Amino acid sequence: MRALLLVLDSVGCGHAPDAAAYGDAGADTLRHIFAAQPALVLPTSFSLGLGQIIGAKHAPEPIASHGRMRERSAGKDTTTGHWEIAGVILDQPFATYVAFPPELVRAIEDEARVTFLGNYPQSGTTLLAELGAEHVRTGCPILYTSADSVLQIAAHESVIPLPRLYEICRIARRHADAWRIGRVIARPFAGEAGAFQRTNGRHDFSAVPPRTVLDALAAAGRSVEGVGKISDIFAGRGLTSSTPTASNADGMSAIDALWATGRDGLIFANLVDFDMLFGHRRDVAGYANSLAQFDLWLATFVPRCAPDDLVIITADHGNDPTWRGTDHTREEVPLLVLHANRRTDLGTRQTFADIAATLADFFHLPPWPVGESFLGKPR
Repeated sequence: MRALLLVLDSVGCGHAPDAAAYGDAGADTLRHIFAAQPALVLPTSFSLGLGQIIGAKHAPEPIASHGRMRERSAGKDTTTGHWEIAGVILDQPFATYVAFPPELVRAIEDEARVTFLGNYPQSGTTLLAELGAEHVRTGCPILYTSADSVLQIAAHESVIPLPRLYEICRIARRHADAWRIGRVIARPFAGEAGAFQRTNGRHDFSAVPPRTVLDALAAAGRSVEGVGKISDIFAGRGLTSSTPTASNADGMSAIDALWATGRDGLIFANLVDFDMLFGHRRDVAGYANSLAQFDLWLATFVPRCAPDDLVIITADHGNDPTWRGTDHTREEVPLLVLHANRRTDLGTRQTFADIAATLADFFHLPPWPVGESFLGKPR
């Protein structure tokens, strides 16, 4: 019994009914990208039902089940979206900050024996231009945040080596729990002033989730393979192994390698470039090209799926690159499902946790307490 759960990070398909409460009424990641990039074509995704999901004209009859999902949890961040996909609904969102409270900052500084620069919200690339040179001169790590519930610590790899940066972040993670911060992120960089560049040593230190369907699968003896930042998002919980990746291409190669083994269990993968490189940077053309590259890979992957396999392709939130600011957008997300040659219209699901319920159903686990399995059931 083999399943792939693939999250296309930030690939939303239209503002959610409560989007106005988040300042996102009118956001629509996919439709706005297509409008801005009329040459974009995604033939394989459309063959699975993406055209029906976004209301495209002349969309082909889909060969897979398809629908949309609404997030029930409060928030629009990566952690909240992935946790709900895995069966945990949060009534209270993670906290966000314009500047972190002095008590929290002092506690981290005292234990880690550092003094921070920054402590304000900023794009990571802009921040390096603003504070990178001072960091190199003083040796003080840079503390910053964004519109997400994240505490980010940046350091030049030649000034603060990766093991030391990770140590500082682990200390910060312990203190961040009391302040309901979703993730602490290590942000290493390299290069010279005026040309600083982030490196691949990024590491997320997430809050530990409650029990998810991943825990249930692992406890039942199934393999649960995390690809990309899945292990970071779940603090390693519920995974039997993990394959970190540096890019979408790296993630798709990892999926190919794991799928080829035919191993019984779940591959849970995240492709982050859509969000990290293009959504937050409001790079519409880059986002469109990344979608096209994914679609080319998907065309090679679909023929390797047997009817008994379960393949679920979805997203965790939106990040409309045409939208104001650089934040995620509160959107519904697409749902594409390959299983048993079904071509069901799955409608609009009322929670991402329907995926957790479906995985429990597919792997013959006890029914998951939230969500509803969509195997064989129109809605």
